[in-house]
Amino acid sequence: MISRKMQESLKGSSVIRQMFEEGNRLAKIYGAENVFDFSIGNPNVKPPERVKTAIKEILDQEDPNFLHGYMSNSGYPDVREAIAQDINKKHGLGLTFKNIAMTVGAGGGLSIVFSTIIDPGDEIITFSPYFGPYRNYADYCGGKLVVVPSHIGSFQPDLEALEAAITPKTKAIIINNPNNPTGVVYKEKDIKGLSTLLEQKSKEYGKTIYVVADDPYREIVYDGIEVPYMLNHYTNTFIVYSYSKSLSLPGERIGYVAFLPEMEQAEEVEICLSNATRNIGYTNAPSLFQRVVAKCLNETVEVDVYKRNRDLLYNHLLKLGFECANPDGAFYLFAKALIDDDNEFVQAAKEFNILIVPGSAFGCPGYFRASYCISYEKIEKSLAAWTKLAVKFNMTAK
Repeated sequence: MISRKMQESLKGSSVIRQMFEEGNRLAKIYGAENVFDFSIGNPNVKPPERVKTAIKEILDQEDPNFLHGYMSNSGYPDVREAIAQDINKKHGLGLTFKNIAMTVGAGGGLSIVFSTIIDPGDEIITFSPYFGPYRNYADYCGGKLVVVPSHIGSFQPDLEALEAAITPKTKAIIINNPNNPTGVVYKEKDIKGLSTLLEQKSKEYGKTIYVVADDPYREIVYDGIEVPYMLNHYTNTFIVYSYSKSLSLPGERIGYVAFLPEMEQAEEVEICLSNATRNIGYTNAPSLFQRVVAKCLNETVEVDVYKRNRDLLYNHLLKLGFECANPDGAFYLFAKALIDDDNEFVQAAKEFNILIVPGSAFGCPGYFRASYCISYEKIEKSLAAWTKLAVKFNMTAK
């Protein structure tokens, strides 16, 4: 018999993945070129060329027995040191390899962080709209996800609502910046305000309240926008990072957790992250791609490709009368559905072979997410379908 906990998890299984599979089904009927799949954040921009050459160098030069063998659960010390020094150079900090734990992507990073700090009954706060799997990560370590609405429209964090939600049970706040699903970048003044609030509340309750900064989209930003780095603002912060987006390597599942040497109980945190990596069952991050990312620390994908996609889709939706926050980062648009029921709207979009994700999957009903990390040509071809969808709901171009 399947466990009750897993049965509950299946009830809330990823709507995003369901839409992705629906795209595969429709492609067999209508042809892939006629299906406009905006459902999943699967990067279409190829990895930097340096990734390929790094793989070849490593395979040619490394001792195979060493490369494919076990290492510390937290990863190769020299890889961790290289990442620490890269962070120090970019953000003026003083990390060492002891402050880095290599992970199986950002999901693995969130899992080991929660396993390290969360006791059953602890509360983890996030702003809506939010990445749906946060609830699963919290649940599996016995925590409770508490959702605080952001400012509707701008989707900037509502610090007054956050303050009202913090209780003696609060253990952590998740910050996802740039944000999935909105593409919004949180402003530095709000990050400073949040940090001050958490320092005050930590003193008030006589306990540490952590920030967990989920940062996989940090490099995917446009128009000169800068993303505040939480380690520069709040001492008890975990940075959870993935190379899935910055290097277009989602299937390789490689990332890291970083924290300051000044974090409360930093030495214990280092040990616990390593132990959690083993306890969760993945033992260590993939060895080959630890070596690869260490050789590609100054590389990123061609962000301008995503900007071009964003501008094409965003401007077209605005002309059709959609309300949408301007996405300064990531590769998502989060727009208001043309009817109150976002699930019904998503089903209507399928009539025109448009696959999008309802906002209710992100804790924000009445909206939808469109992921524009697909080819420019596919977006261009989809514009007529978006127009037909708008006409269906009596919308006309402005």
